[in-house]
Amino acid sequence: MCPQQLQMLQEQRSLTASLLAMKPPNTTPPPQTHPNRPQHTPTHCTGARRQTGAPSSEPQEGCWPRRSTWQSAQQSAQLDPTFTNIFNLSLAQEVIPSCLKSATIIPVPKTSPTTSLNDYRPVALTSVIMKCFERLMLSHIRDNLATDLDTHQFAYCKNRSTEDAVAVALHSALNHLEQQQSYVRMLFVDYSSAFNTIIPDRLCNKLLTLGLPPLTCNWINNFLTNRTQTVRLGPHRSSTRTLNIGAPQGCVLSPLLYCIYTYDCSPAHNNNCIIKFADDTTVVELIPREDESAYSEEVLKLTTWSSENNLTLNTNKTREIIVDFRKHGADPTPFLINGEHVETVHTFKFLGITISADLSWTANTAAIIKKAQQLLHFLRVLRKNKINTNLLLTFYQSSIQSLLTYCITVWFGSCTAPDKKRLQRVVETAQTIIGCPLPTLTDIYSARCLTKAHNFIKDSSHPGSDLFNLMPSGWRYRGIRSKTNRLKNSFFPKAITILNSQMHR
Repeated sequence: MCPQQLQMLQEQRSLTASLLAMKPPNTTPPPQTHPNRPQHTPTHCTGARRQTGAPSSEPQEGCWPRRSTWQSAQQSAQLDPTFTNIFNLSLAQEVIPSCLKSATIIPVPKTSPTTSLNDYRPVALTSVIMKCFERLMLSHIRDNLATDLDTHQFAYCKNRSTEDAVAVALHSALNHLEQQQSYVRMLFVDYSSAFNTIIPDRLCNKLLTLGLPPLTCNWINNFLTNRTQTVRLGPHRSSTRTLNIGAPQGCVLSPLLYCIYTYDCSPAHNNNCIIKFADDTTVVELIPREDESAYSEEVLKLTTWSSENNLTLNTNKTREIIVDFRKHGADPTPFLINGEHVETVHTFKFLGITISADLSWTANTAAIIKKAQQLLHFLRVLRKNKINTNLLLTFYQSSIQSLLTYCITVWFGSCTAPDKKRLQRVVETAQTIIGCPLPTLTDIYSARCLTKAHNFIKDSSHPGSDLFNLMPSGWRYRGIRSKTNRLKNSFFPKAITILNSQMHR
């Protein structure tokens, strides 16, 4: 092992541990009881094998290899009572065996080539047994939380996606831009190692506030503290470190715990919104008539909240887009976070799609077509090698069509006619190569808008559900008034139009 690799291995091991020095953790232990809350009985596990998704005792048809499946079923039946006792003892004593909390950190490159440790994502390989236990606790925690805990957190939630997050953010901006002399500032916040800086004591206090049993909170505190980890780089391993901060990326509970940790990150003004998708945070500031005082208060509150919760704002990666269609108006003032200038850009890749300051989708369309043309080359190669038509169709649907239709309900309706033709030309080329008819993008767009609309109507906790209101007759949904084509062609007005047209069939 060369000296450079050895140094990198030791630095990677120390990367998460060094976060302890960023802010001293609260040494006050979480409350054991709450004076105004009745005592809860400890969570009890009655069948670990059956509840954690381990193989059932009956081999399923089509499983391969059959012998291995049968052996797994027999071993699972034998281990079931043992693991059930271990889990119940852990819950009753609020302690997790240290061997189940140990982790091996694998540095996964974020970009290529890598130039520094910040270009790696530390992914934790944890015990499979502990993952089964975490799934039990995941259901228990969710059962004790309100379904509308954080309506603007679109990650790790049922009936939520990146498509929903972008649609809600854009509708908020487009609806505000209907007013005269108004503009929008969108701040795309980047946190440094957000999962690795969670303070367990602060998280447990939030869990108690939300009504979780104290025993569960203490168990979670034990789950996040005194964790041992090593870093593995190829065949080499670093020495062991013990951590008392953060939620390892790779654990079953970590995503939910992070969402709970950030649930109280809310806008200072009701007119604004903070869109969250895991640790990707976007502040949509609606500014009327050049009054940016609310924007300053909004970002100041976010900065203060981040500091109090030990989350570090990465100003170097934070970006801002200013959407301003005013013909005559003063230039928006440059923005600072912690004394550092935030770069203003014309385009930004937001949750996988390219957003432009003029809210056009030309740049996004160009990026999609460029990638799709590269994939068409592989489709031609497969056809040249006489691959079965069904396999060609599978390749198209999984690679090219999925690329063309990612978040299609957000941007396709607002695309220009030339852009739509360019996109459809990719589909027609693939159709010629495969030799069978393919659905048009317009048909896919309409079908997905209709599906999204039905999902929003069924889910009253979704932030977009309030826009679907039945008229007194009960035959149609009330349309969204719009002065500009920007709003008229966006997702929510288009979805309501398509929904109303389907109701009359």
